[in-house]
Amino acid sequence: MTSNLSQNWDDDLVTAEELIPIIGRLYRQNGVVLSIHGRSLINRSPIELLKAHRYARHIDGRPLDVSKCSTLVRLLDQLNLGPASIDVARLLATNTGDLEGFVRQELASVIDHSNDAPQENDVVLYGFGRIGRLVARILIAQAGDHRGLNLRAVVVRRGSEDDLVKRASLLRRDSVHGPFEGTITVDQHNDTIIANGIPIRVIYSDSPATIDYTAYGINSALIIDNTGRWRDEQGLSQHLESKGAAKVLLTAPGKGELPNIVYGINHDEITPDQRVITAASCTTNAITPVLKVIDDVFGINFGHVETVHSFTNDQNLIDNFHKGERRGRSAVLNMVITETGAASAVARVLPSFAGKLTGNSIRVPTPDVSMAILNLTLDKTVTKLELNQVLRDASLESSLRNQIDYIESPEVVSTDFVGSNRAGIVDGLATIGQGNHAVVYIWYDNENGYSHQVLRVAQAVAGVKRVLFPR
Repeated sequence: MTSNLSQNWDDDLVTAEELIPIIGRLYRQNGVVLSIHGRSLINRSPIELLKAHRYARHIDGRPLDVSKCSTLVRLLDQLNLGPASIDVARLLATNTGDLEGFVRQELASVIDHSNDAPQENDVVLYGFGRIGRLVARILIAQAGDHRGLNLRAVVVRRGSEDDLVKRASLLRRDSVHGPFEGTITVDQHNDTIIANGIPIRVIYSDSPATIDYTAYGINSALIIDNTGRWRDEQGLSQHLESKGAAKVLLTAPGKGELPNIVYGINHDEITPDQRVITAASCTTNAITPVLKVIDDVFGINFGHVETVHSFTNDQNLIDNFHKGERRGRSAVLNMVITETGAASAVARVLPSFAGKLTGNSIRVPTPDVSMAILNLTLDKTVTKLELNQVLRDASLESSLRNQIDYIESPEVVSTDFVGSNRAGIVDGLATIGQGNHAVVYIWYDNENGYSHQVLRVAQAVAGVKRVLFPR
């Protein structure tokens, strides 16, 4: 028995090794991103590919057959595909007959489109803090096919004589998310960080309105402001006074009439004439998709959102003066009650929730991964099983499957979700359903998960989103 298992593992490992150059070629030459239930297969080792196949058991009840996946991938390599995002596990599960005929019918819109002119959009990161650096990592990782969002520059205020070296070091090493996957070099003469061969110009400026981006070859750029310094349209519109800037995306909740976008919920409301939009908050992104799914099926009469949130740079490491209430107390020693705008922000994304939610937040001494607890009064009676089934199905088959993840494990803790690219992960074992009352626990990587949501909004703004298959 052990011998057979070992042989099967060896055979699968050889197949995975053979798949790597094909997956890479599809990505770099055709702009095709392959995944297994949302887990990207790009730039993975053979062992990581097998883990992705193994992961499918949580969704399909069994691991994805490596040989079947290999047959599909080799077929895709022959079709001269244009840019697309293809979930091979879901595509195989959908097929019930002739694989080639099914694939040709399903992917007809992108077959023989490999020579289509690539869409590119220049991106500038204004600020290079926690979210800025993670967004940079994601953009760099997605740049292999030279399509889509093109990170050209970072704008910061000069902090020291060796500022450039320090910025590069912070991109290279991260205490929470680990080392940068790839190589980073510094060109001090040209104020440039070169990450995986991509030159990123570091522009030093104290004002968002006085930069000539065209002097650096940057045109019609999307400015992603991750400083949080300006939150209203007037302040953020300063970016548009800089030559070469076309649109602005804020990585925080906007004030006033600015549209707050949660990708998967209201991104279809983005119009070409909107020049300043916001990606809302990490908590709003985590809870809104789950709330919508529950409301669509059971109806939500009222609810309270309590977020248990990791500390942020806005708090003090040790007790010191802070203009905000309680935030002056040590973030690494205390649980700190503070306000959250997430409850009211949901109504800006889903107007039907106006007046239905209240919220509070407790900052806790962890550096990343937070939890939102939804305490809901529903219009219908519900059991734990019914509620979990709806949420699990949404994570697998709905249009929100890239926003909602679902897990049932008696051993998971917060650090298990570091690096998640979903907006939120429902912890099914913690769900409570009794009468018309429900309590739902949602984990979320408030840094990485949110950064992926920001990039999804940015792609929608720039119009460079890949077609998703199966539809």
